[in-house]
Amino acid sequence: MASRTRTDPVLITGCSSGIGRAAALSLHEAGFLVYATARNAAALDGLASRGLRTLSLDVTDETSMTQAVAAVEADAGTVGVLINNAGYGLYGPVEQQPMTEIRRQFETNVFGLIRLTQLVLPGMRRRRSGRILNVSSMGGRATLPGGAFYHASKYAVEALSDALRMEVAQFGIDVVLIEPGPVRTPWNDVAVASMVTAAPGEAGPGDDPYAPYKAAVGRSFATAQTGALARLGSTAEDVATVITQAVSARRPRTRYLINPVAKSVVTLNRLLPGRAYDAVLRYQYKLPG
Repeated sequence: MASRTRTDPVLITGCSSGIGRAAALSLHEAGFLVYATARNAAALDGLASRGLRTLSLDVTDETSMTQAVAAVEADAGTVGVLINNAGYGLYGPVEQQPMTEIRRQFETNVFGLIRLTQLVLPGMRRRRSGRILNVSSMGGRATLPGGAFYHASKYAVEALSDALRMEVAQFGIDVVLIEPGPVRTPWNDVAVASMVTAAPGEAGPGDDPYAPYKAAVGRSFATAQTGALARLGSTAEDVATVITQAVSARRPRTRYLINPVAKSVVTLNRLLPGRAYDAVLRYQYKLPG
């Protein structure tokens, strides 16, 4: 089995901000050959100036993904580590979200991850070495109010990763799940902004039957950023440190569940009956009804 070295290229998606950007810098500082990517290559200028290699890569575009992997392989050889980080949170009631937005959520969070994995696996198999890190979430193991489609996408990533791990172990390839809890990044603003203001066919916010529910979910995001809960959250750099550990480890864990909030919520979901878990969340979020 070929051994993985720090000169093997590390390909990371979603590096324009947040966890992806912090992970790219952390791995670069640890001596890895990092290819940081994002849809908008201009957003990566700050990384390029610090010595990282950068590429344009849109995980919803087949040509973009194929070209990015080919560029890395032509420049530095087989991708040694793939970090599927690109993603966002679509929030809002199931009834109200347009199917175009739901499909975009899965194209970004799930299908792009799958396709990039397919593109790097042949080279990893030939080398009989490689590592794939999928940035999931505590939301792939416990569901919170308001994020039906985000959670569905992360549950899909969890199941996919578990199945893939068993498929590719025979080729010396590791599959690792990174499961952050609350993180102070622009992700939260995107999630709140994704909540639509009125149901299809309704006149406006004043007629929205889900308005109280969405207000409660919105308040939970604000509390997570500024209240006591914020002190228990992580920074992007905290998550990047764990990612660097998972890439560097000789024998990485299958899952890295990050921060006390994530661990407590996942444990609560595992131990409580479904209705009891729902009741805790209704109380915590002050949901209507």
